[in-house]
Amino acid sequence: MSEGSDSTSGDISIDCGSCLARPAACGDCIVTVLLGPIGMVGQEERVAFAVLADSGLVPPLRLVTGDQGVA
Repeated sequence: MSEGSDSTSGDISIDCGSCLARPAACGDCIVTVLLGPIGMVGQEERVAFAVLADSGLVPPLRLVTGDQGVA
């Protein structure tokens, strides 16, 4: 997810092991900051992540996958 992106619809499966931005973006990813490496994140969590990131309280989701592109 690029900074400032508002893509928060639907659930996504977060597999940090398959993220193409790993390991360079891990230290500045909301997932690592809040939860550590995890699996499924629902739409409500994605919206909450976006609100926190847009407010400057946490870094944005930096998940990049080969088949989905930037989440």
